[in-house]
Amino acid sequence: MAQRERTQAGGRERSGARPAAVAAAEAGPQPLGQGELALQTSSESAECWAALHFPLLPLEALGLGPACASGRPCVVLQSEGASPRVLEANEAARRLGVLPGLGLVAALALEPALEVSLRDPRRERRLLDRVAAEALGFTPRVSLEPPDGVLLEVRGSFSLFGGASALGEALLARCAALGVQPRLAIAPTPLAALVLARAGRPQFITADDRLIGAIAPLPLGMLRWADATLARLESVGVATLGEALRLPRAGFARRFGNEALDTLDRLVGRRPDPRRAHVMRERFRARCEPSFELTGHQAILRHVEPLLVELESFLRGNQSAVTGLRLRLWHRTRAGSEIPPATSIVLRLSAPEFSAARFGPLLAERLAQSVLPAPVQRCSLRSGELQPLIAQSHSLWRPGEHGGATVAEAPALIERLRARLGAEAVYGLCLVPEHRPERAWCVTEPGLPAARLRSAAEGATQAARPEPGRRPLWLVQVPQRLPGAPRNLRLLDGPERIETGWWDGREVSRDYYVALDPEGARVWVFRERLPPHEWFLHGVFG
Repeated sequence: MAQRERTQAGGRERSGARPAAVAAAEAGPQPLGQGELALQTSSESAECWAALHFPLLPLEALGLGPACASGRPCVVLQSEGASPRVLEANEAARRLGVLPGLGLVAALALEPALEVSLRDPRRERRLLDRVAAEALGFTPRVSLEPPDGVLLEVRGSFSLFGGASALGEALLARCAALGVQPRLAIAPTPLAALVLARAGRPQFITADDRLIGAIAPLPLGMLRWADATLARLESVGVATLGEALRLPRAGFARRFGNEALDTLDRLVGRRPDPRRAHVMRERFRARCEPSFELTGHQAILRHVEPLLVELESFLRGNQSAVTGLRLRLWHRTRAGSEIPPATSIVLRLSAPEFSAARFGPLLAERLAQSVLPAPVQRCSLRSGELQPLIAQSHSLWRPGEHGGATVAEAPALIERLRARLGAEAVYGLCLVPEHRPERAWCVTEPGLPAARLRSAAEGATQAARPEPGRRPLWLVQVPQRLPGAPRNLRLLDGPERIETGWWDGREVSRDYYVALDPEGARVWVFRERLPPHEWFLHGVFG
């Protein structure tokens, strides 16, 4: 059965609603004649690899891809070589006749207003890392294929996303959110998926017996062999993958090497093709370099927002969260100037968080309190240590009912207060296993540890237990001497003897009482057991 060809429009057929890849996969293989290498299977393959090929990666890494709304003709030049040539051009430049491979002088002759940029391999690699981080949301088996590809093993994800077509649509939508437009193909082997994607054949092949028929018409250049090898093969009339697969194996290996034969075997699944797994970084680090200096807080926030979205993608891929961020704003400095090279803004969170929607307002509050000594030329964002992300369900009760929503609202309130008042102005209190009241607590990071969170039933059980001793809510910083006590006090409860601290030189020996003072306030007082047996005020009950 001949394979049907249909016109593509934006990744979908113009004549129907189904993706073109599904139609191509259902069309079946092309007959290749005798001598063709064939796989002896007719069932679904054990593995399915999705390949994402980014033909416009040099443009997209610089923000000049199809998602750019400027509409200006732009080109990216090769970063090496004496005579600069066009590496990639956007659609506006191509309409003017500026094509890849054209010299810079000829390109400027066609369009003097051409926007020219040098290729930035570091930005390209960072963009691939971002795509790989998003791909980890579809499968744990993700591999980078530099300089312009990402591979995913997706056989186990078909049932989760509703089939190959739905998974492909979700992948392309996630890439579009990152500002990239890849070519997508699915095949039983990673190399076959790559050559299909590089050739612009958006086919979804999930059965082994359809693989060779799909890749046979593709040119050998899709394997990215050396030019000398491709020229030798072309000289003997071999220009496609199908023609290369028909050649005698022994003679092919003798003339072109075992490595080339091994590549063909990995292409059709005769040999395993292990891929190095993509490993996420232990901490997030990203930066942006605006094309102009930033002077206002709103302008800085607009350039930081994409970094926060990238951070959220990184944390989701790692199933992690952070409790701290550091934003550094780099300034232009001059020799002998007192302007610091960078302004640091540290954001500390009371609970692990991963959402960009939470980071943005808090950074805005901290930035509004910062005075920038000079315009900003570069912004960099770095996360603190990653912590495991512990998912929690929403409360059944509304805020305020039986403690409903306190777990989610308390950290948000603490973070907003610290962003406005400063990290040192808001803190928490922690109990210490110590009998001396003035040393039985300490200042700590605010938050609600899981060990201190109880359900309503647990709280009722705890309330029913007898308390070892009553303690006031307010303790005076230094106990105040009470002249004339206890004549002007009415003792209600006590004594409670506390005698400890002999080992550290701060020994106390006291008898504590709950009493009423002449104004009717309930106070906590103690009497020294050693002469002269003076009385002191140590706390006030609420």
